[in-house]
Amino acid sequence: MTAVSTPVPITSIPEATRRAKRRGAALGVLAWFIGIVFVLPVLWMLLTSFHSEADAATNPPSLAAPLTLDGYKDFFGVGGGASPWPALLNSVGTSLFSTCFVLVLALPAAFALSIRPVRKWTDVMFFFLSTKMLPVVAGLLPVFLFARDINFLDNVWLLVILYTSMNLPIAVWMMQSFLADIPVSIIEAAQMDGARLPTILWRVVAPIAGPGIAATSLICFIFSWNEMLFAQVLTGVVAQTAPAFLTTFVTSQGLFLAKVCAASMVISLPVLAAGFAAQDKLVQGLSLGAVK
Repeated sequence: MTAVSTPVPITSIPEATRRAKRRGAALGVLAWFIGIVFVLPVLWMLLTSFHSEADAATNPPSLAAPLTLDGYKDFFGVGGGASPWPALLNSVGTSLFSTCFVLVLALPAAFALSIRPVRKWTDVMFFFLSTKMLPVVAGLLPVFLFARDINFLDNVWLLVILYTSMNLPIAVWMMQSFLADIPVSIIEAAQMDGARLPTILWRVVAPIAGPGIAATSLICFIFSWNEMLFAQVLTGVVAQTAPAFLTTFVTSQGLFLAKVCAASMVISLPVLAAGFAAQDKLVQGLSLGAVK
């Protein structure tokens, strides 16, 4: 017997559409609320950075306090204070160099773990992940003693090496999932044309996995830029980074809140600019492989 389908009443279709619209509107309101909750502290820090120290220290804080650029002038040393440019340049150098080294090392490793899987590659991936389970503070003393014994303290290249080793596991994990979606036939076609492994990596694999590489580089750059514990302990004056320089505003004389907020905004700008410029690649890279 042939089953007879029951026709859907026409009146139920507009009702389902209205429900979908109401659900979409509710989700939109919820998304805006969560976004405001996350952005509100940043906006508050931005407003505080334009207040004087006296107005920033009031409790409760005054929203109608007059605005001033004194916090930014103090941060940039206009009044005779320490200049932040050496620390900012150190942060740029350590973040860029460590990110480049991570990409150079992570791409071949991810290629071997995805397109040309090694034996027991899942154990290798777990080993990479297990290196992130050690608390950073647990390895601080051995690293300090080793750097002291080889006269490598207060050196920018020490931070580059540390940031590279710290970001390499997460980079391999991310890029392995990106490279696993590359068709093997493309690699085989390149090999048939006589391309060697370096050519395949940089001419074939890298352009296809561009969004994933961009997302990985941005995350590694952010992690390196924001790292403060090693930079605070292992550097002094020569290799001091921006987050470590930020702590100098907390002195025995008190907390200069307006100056700290101004410094935090300036230090956050490179990361915000990089994230805004590469937001399409970041979203595309982080969602690569999520939908099959």
